[in-house]
This record gives sequence, C-alpha cells and structure tokens, in this order.
Amino acid sequence: MVILGACASWSLITAAAHDGRPEGVLLAVLAVAAGYAVGRICGALLPVAAPCAAGIAGAALTVAVPHLVTGPRITVPLGHAGATAALLVLSAGAASCGAWASPVPAVRLVLRLPAAGIAATAYVLGSTAGCVACVVVLLCSLAAGRVRRRGAALAGLGLVTGVVTGLTWAVAASGVPGGLAAPVEERLTSARVLLWGDALDLLRRDAVLGVGPGRFGELSPTAGQSAVPDGRPHSALWQQAAEQGVVGVVLLGAAFGWMLYALWRSPRPTPVVLTAAVALTGLAAVAAVGNALSFTAVSVGAGLLAGLATARPLADESPAAVPGTGRQGRRALR
Repeated sequence: MVILGACASWSLITAAAHDGRPEGVLLAVLAVAAGYAVGRICGALLPVAAPCAAGIAGAALTVAVPHLVTGPRITVPLGHAGATAALLVLSAGAASCGAWASPVPAVRLVLRLPAAGIAATAYVLGSTAGCVACVVVLLCSLAAGRVRRRGAALAGLGLVTGVVTGLTWAVAASGVPGGLAAPVEERLTSARVLLWGDALDLLRRDAVLGVGPGRFGELSPTAGQSAVPDGRPHSALWQQAAEQGVVGVVLLGAAFGWMLYALWRSPRPTPVVLTAAVALTGLAAVAAVGNALSFTAVSVGAGLLAGLATARPLADESPAAVPGTGRQGRRALR
C-alpha cells in the first residue's frame, strides 16, 4: 500500500508541476489495488476454484471484447495486440495456478486443460506473442513442481525483466550494435523506436519530474504525426520515464520488486507462486515493449493474479499434497 500510495502521490506531484493529467495513473493504481484485494479474498475462500474461474473469465473477456476498449481501433503494430497477449498470459497463469492448488493429481491434470485451451485461443485470435507466452507459462508451470528454492527462481525472473528493460533502453538510446539494430527495429517497427526516442528526449528535458502525466502525446513529434494518435510511447517504462521522470521509473520498478518479494513470502505452495511469477514476468516483458498497462482489464488482472498467489487459504494446503513446495513454502505453511 505504501508503494501504490507513493505512485499515486507522485503522479499528482508531477501533474501539478507541469499541468498534467494524472487520472490515467490513478485509475491504473486503483485497478491494481482492487484486483489485488479481490484476489486475496477469493484466494483465501476458494484457492482452487477462484484461479480457474479467473483464467476462464479472462479468456472469455478477450474473445468477447477483442480490442478491450471502445473508440477508434489502433492497428498493428502499435495497437491492441500487446493488451490481448498480456490478458491471455495472465489468464493462462491463473488457470495453471488453480491446477497446482488442487491436492488431487487427477483433478490437477483436468484443471490444466483450460490453460491449454487459452493458449489455443491465442493462436485462433492470431496473437502469436500471446500463444508463445501462454505455452511458456504452461511449460514453466509444469517445471515448477520440481523447484525446491523459490527465491532463486524469483531472482532469475527479476533478472529477465531487468534484461528486457535494459534492451528497451538500448534501443531508445541507439545503443544496439550495428548488426542487430536493423532486425530489432524491424521487429519493433520504426514508429515504436521513434516514440521511444522522443520519450528519451523528454526525459532529458526534466529527468526528475518528467513532462507530466498524459502530456507525452502533446510533446512527442512522432505521436503528433501518427494517423491514429493515442498519446503513448507504447512502453510502460518509457511512458513512466517521459511523464514522471526517474522517480516514476524507480516507483514502477519498486512495485514489481514488491510483487516478487510478496510471492517469495507467500504461504501458497511453490508451484503456485512460481506459475504466477512467470505469468506476471511475461506481462512485464509485454508491457516493456507495448501498451498493455494502458488497459484497465490488464491492470485488474495483474493485481488479481498477484492476490490469488499471495492469499492465505482458510483451509491449510498440505506441502505433502502439492509437490515442489520447497523449504520456504513449508516454513510459510507452518
């Protein structure tokens, strides 16, 4: 709550300094907090059913509302593909968490079917990134049953997020080696790279406060020339850096670090914790190179999955019934 409160307060401070519009940031903070609270409650009452229901609901929402928001459609590559992939990854992670939460191996196998179905849904919807990410979540979830020390695994996931973040910084600062620059730019698209370059220029203008929440679209030359402008650099990192400065980036990193710490301390079995961590790391990677966190459904889903994975079930989960709980999990369960 301290970190989320700091994020909300800093957005108000930067908005007051530069006449910005903090409503979007405040809505995102509220969405994450609400999702987390619901996840903690539902995870305590229904540790198996709640994650499975959340996974199915997320996939159903993606199919029923393909673009997740009303208004003009922003096409690929700067469109809703990232939000779709992010929501599907969170859904697959939630369904896999529900499977691991069951103490009965046969039930666990059946409950993995929705997660596999979500990956198939991503393929049918044409979300290549979402399909690949869902398959990665499924494979990592299966491997999580053999992990004994969740701390090392969580540290590795944090390192992966740091590497992706560093790559986006290198791309924006034109620091990618010559031989790799062209393939990377082709994959990300030149428009996205130019938006990140504009964000870097705005950060240099005011490294501490940024230019103010909601003002990137007004000050970015590339965003102003876009056929369907949405006022965002299509990267959570660069939007935070441009609009809220270095302090905003630190707060964003602190929120992700707190999530990893909360998962490390979670009383849930290690496979449940690591499955959720892999899905949330996938979301972080998608958000680093896309516009995923600008969609309220994704923010709520992230908070919900974190809450489900850190809830303390009213009925004890036996370490012996769920393989791979590990010493940390056994200590937490006691």
